[in-house]
Amino acid sequence: MNETGREFLRFIIIGVVNTINYYAVYLLLHLVFDVYYLAAHITGFMVSLVGSFFLNTYFTFKVKPTWGKFLKFPITQLFNFSVTSLFVFVFTELFHVDSKITPLLAVFITVPMTFVVTGKILKRRECNR
Repeated sequence: MNETGREFLRFIIIGVVNTINYYAVYLLLHLVFDVYYLAAHITGFMVSLVGSFFLNTYFTFKVKPTWGKFLKFPITQLFNFSVTSLFVFVFTELFHVDSKITPLLAVFITVPMTFVVTGKILKRRECNR
């Protein structure tokens, strides 16, 4: 298996961990505290984003985390967040899929796109000024 394949496998493993973290926060807020599903989605996404940064820098791409990368990472995830949110909304509102599972369906669509974007940002060399 080449390095990109190994990175993608590690990315999938980290993705599962992040999804569990996200989904736990989502369900806790949505089901236990009766928070509107989109608000629970946003909160869960933000919590898992921080964990995702550190797990992906250390484990997936094996690069040093820096403040610059940390600050850029959420910007790159904006695409992922937007696409995931769109699918959560579409599946829930248009296709009437249970809001408890729509985030999981959306994740399957966004994983390959997110891998490419994340790798480009985390592997990018930073210029020292």
